[in-house]
Amino acid sequence: MDSRIVIIGSGIAGISAAHKLIKSGFHHVRILEATGRSGGRVKTGRFGDKVVEIGANWIHGPCEENPVFRLARQYGLLDPEALIPENQEIEIGGIPPWVPNIFLSSGQRLTLEELDPAREMFDKLLTESSEFATKGGEPTASVGDFIRSGVQKQAVEEWKDVDAKTRSLRLCAISHLLKQQCCVNGTHSMDEVGLGAFGLYKCLPGLDCTFPRGYEGLITNLLAELPPDLVTYNRPVSCVHWNDAERTEKPVMVECDDGEKIAADHVIVTVPLGYLKKHHSALFCPPLPLHKLHSVQRLGFGTNNKIFVEFDSPWWDEDCGAIFLVWDDEDEVVDQVSDIERSWVKKLFGFTVLKPTERYGHALCGWIAGHESEYMETLSEQEVTHCITQVVRRFTGNPTITPKRILCSQWFHDPWTCGSYSFPGKLCSAQDLENMMEPLPTKGSPAQPLQVLFAGEATHPFYYSTVHGAVLSGWREAERLISHYSVQQSVPKSNL
Repeated sequence: MDSRIVIIGSGIAGISAAHKLIKSGFHHVRILEATGRSGGRVKTGRFGDKVVEIGANWIHGPCEENPVFRLARQYGLLDPEALIPENQEIEIGGIPPWVPNIFLSSGQRLTLEELDPAREMFDKLLTESSEFATKGGEPTASVGDFIRSGVQKQAVEEWKDVDAKTRSLRLCAISHLLKQQCCVNGTHSMDEVGLGAFGLYKCLPGLDCTFPRGYEGLITNLLAELPPDLVTYNRPVSCVHWNDAERTEKPVMVECDDGEKIAADHVIVTVPLGYLKKHHSALFCPPLPLHKLHSVQRLGFGTNNKIFVEFDSPWWDEDCGAIFLVWDDEDEVVDQVSDIERSWVKKLFGFTVLKPTERYGHALCGWIAGHESEYMETLSEQEVTHCITQVVRRFTGNPTITPKRILCSQWFHDPWTCGSYSFPGKLCSAQDLENMMEPLPTKGSPAQPLQVLFAGEATHPFYYSTVHGAVLSGWREAERLISHYSVQQSVPKSNL
């Protein structure tokens, strides 16, 4: 196939699109990558002598429907237990069933039973939040508003016989659960997540699993099956010129920062939504159509960062999978702090334990989302270490616990991502996700079709924010071009 296709971005969506196109006989495919590496938000790093995930962490829903799971299995990248059929059938609803250790900021250890009533109420409201995507009639604009008003109403009814201290503790636990959801959704606050679209996301069955040797192994294996000169690194794109009536032979011209100009029949744009939000006006000439631009603006894109912390010995139980931190002064049901500079660390909902111990030693991964997370990126390693040390000592009541080393991700200040992943914002609908994946020029235009196509996790209608959503979006746009040319070839020449 002689058509020239340029893919902007060598993340998993761009690589997946290239993979399918080349396997289908397209010879002139080129990926332009702004940085010096492939993978995008799939990024494996070193923490001492350990391999850790700076970016994508899990295969969410490792089952036959998940292309990432199938590829990882094909390349032999998973631990044997991840391949057990039973693991592929477990329904976890988006959050792994961790055995938690729960600490209160007063230094008290809490039991699961003490917080069960809070979790039950929260889970019920969260489930109700996801039902408006199909039935409509949402009573509030955001998930945060819906949960907060639901808690206020139900706490009065269901906890009327509970003493004030227990009731306060349960409300603090709900604040903790809201912060946890901020990390899951990649948002500053659940007040920014649209209630009407919240239920569009679909979970796949399967117990989330990780790559023992790093997620980037998937990228390495995919690239190994492609021509070695397919990706041009350190080549940012400054503008995609499309729909120019004077350029009839190759309707798109990609202009790079270094002045290189590349004529193409089709361009697949796979830049993260955060980058698109910030740079769309310069990136496209002519600009994006208004309906598409409005969808870019309505969709949310936030920051979820990790803080890896290693200790000489564990201060958590042997079977512990997660450590939850509940602040005893948050019974107002809050998921953001009032003074970010002084209290940013309160947004940290807790840690997951890196397992197995033989591989990771005594290491934890802390999770923090939102503007507090963005502020954390501006601090020195010493400042973050100090804050984490103070928090751990305060919650455990042990003044001697000292981290051995820490490592923080910095997705907000990464100029090519500008955050972590997408979520449906307020006033967002399924139509916005449809608009995100719509090629340019739009239907009905007399110009040559499929000049600019869009892939990436934020363009998937129900697996947004995931690696498998990104892979499927890359395949989708490749298929769009493959079917376009198969239709053309099947039309008799006299009709062309």
